[in-house]
Amino acid sequence: MIETRRLFGTQELDTGQSVAEQTTKSAASGTECGPAALLVLDRVSVKRGTSNVLSDISLDLPCGSITAIVGPSGAGKSTLMATLNGLLQPSAGLLSAAGIGRLDSAASLLAHRRRTATVFQEHALIARLSALDNVLLGLADRRNPFSLLPWPRALREQAIAALAEVGLLDKALKPVARLSGGERQRVGIARALVRRPVLLLADEPFASVDPTLTERMADEFRRLVHEHSLTLVIVLHQLDLARQLADRIVGITDGRIAFEGEPDTFDATAQARIFPML
Repeated sequence: MIETRRLFGTQELDTGQSVAEQTTKSAASGTECGPAALLVLDRVSVKRGTSNVLSDISLDLPCGSITAIVGPSGAGKSTLMATLNGLLQPSAGLLSAAGIGRLDSAASLLAHRRRTATVFQEHALIARLSALDNVLLGLADRRNPFSLLPWPRALREQAIAALAEVGLLDKALKPVARLSGGERQRVGIARALVRRPVLLLADEPFASVDPTLTERMADEFRRLVHEHSLTLVIVLHQLDLARQLADRIVGITDGRIAFEGEPDTFDATAQARIFPML
């Protein structure tokens, strides 16, 4: 077992329970998600320079759902994810979020980003830092960025809970440079979970994971979505995995939605509209 003084500073945990037993009560699911859509895009367009990267996108993201985004390179998938995260503003159209309303002000965008987390394709971890410190960086906006003080105990406990949730409690103090690709991806997932999001975005999270681990990681995403009432939007290039994992598939080509439907309706004809060269 990891020494609790090293994880939590000079204070030890109060009971005889293991760290995992005390911290896996939940990574928490954030705001309750009601029966309506969590996020609605209404005829959204996004420009880079003078050109539209996304054009006239209308999309509802139901609470608790898994939506897979597929499409060829350059279709606008990453731009769509940045728009869903509130990092890119539409040049036309409107985004609105359940419990917040229109995402058209600094205050509403901040509220939306605070309950949104992203898992990146290349993990975006700092190799020299421990798994625990990398997960804590997911909470960087929760404290003064110029603070030289140690992380507060409550935030460290939150980070430990997230690592325990993905089965990496025993690797908490190990530099991520010494972790396997699959373990690094799980650190990235823990860093997202530590924010206690309602909306989880994942941009090709299996691209740098060994194919033999991909199905196991997909099962992990599905478990986390159901246990924490998350709404997941995931960009995938593995079409069979999209059919297996998602409740709904959205196909994008040339910045427009070319397909939207349940996985069993994503047949060869629909696939050919999005990937004409396959």
